[in-house]
Amino acid sequence: MFTERNLQSSAMATNNGYPIDLQPQKNAMGPAIPGQGQVPVMPVPQRPAGCPPGLEYLTQIDQLLIQQKVELAEVILGWETNNKYMVKNSMGQQVFFVAEENDCCNRQCCGPLRSFVLHVQDNMGQEVMTLTRPLKCGSCCCPCCLQELEIQSPPGNPIGYVIQNWHPFLPKYTIQNEKKEAVLKIVGPFCSCRCCADVNFDVLSMDESTKVGRISKQWTGLVREAFTDADNFGISFPMDLDVKIKAALFGACFLIDFMFFEHNK
Repeated sequence: MFTERNLQSSAMATNNGYPIDLQPQKNAMGPAIPGQGQVPVMPVPQRPAGCPPGLEYLTQIDQLLIQQKVELAEVILGWETNNKYMVKNSMGQQVFFVAEENDCCNRQCCGPLRSFVLHVQDNMGQEVMTLTRPLKCGSCCCPCCLQELEIQSPPGNPIGYVIQNWHPFLPKYTIQNEKKEAVLKIVGPFCSCRCCADVNFDVLSMDESTKVGRISKQWTGLVREAFTDADNFGISFPMDLDVKIKAALFGACFLIDFMFFEHNK
């Protein structure tokens, strides 16, 4: 399993792993240009037939690192802001920007249970995915109204879904394709609070007998864990996995983040 420490040192920026002038905002994201003190970008691979535009990056990837930006307003004032993320491959090359679109009332009143729209843009500033979470119940006592996430690529065209499954004490999800057919399962630990250790959510076959990947919430250090809700995640999956299912697992990471790790410190 890879961590941020495995990334090439040349790929590290100066503001908690984020270029200062490239914080993702809807319709305001630009490409990072190597040689200007910024993170190197992943070269654009050739898009195979049937691959949604912008997802060709995922065809060459079996690991992703997702780094959430630390917001000073959250650290100092406890004021919830729109989340922003940088997505890198295992070589430390920038693949995507992710920015939350939400209003102040929803963020402050609903907290981590809030509905959201996440805009995923490539290094050219083109929106290649939209992740949408409706407002749902957050209690395991209400199995009829559990969490879900829709993945669209290009925006407006659903290609996958993440559906929470009811379980009395384990976090469980089903990954569905564009036809809403179940493809994979995700099973998390009984306790998502661990000190000085990663928290792993295993990606399994439908019968839960074969492990095919993992989503890991990575330990980022005592100070950052104690005073911020900015988290790092690693995702691993087979290289030859359908690119749309890779996108769905990518979306599942954000749903897991909001459900278990987004609580204000």
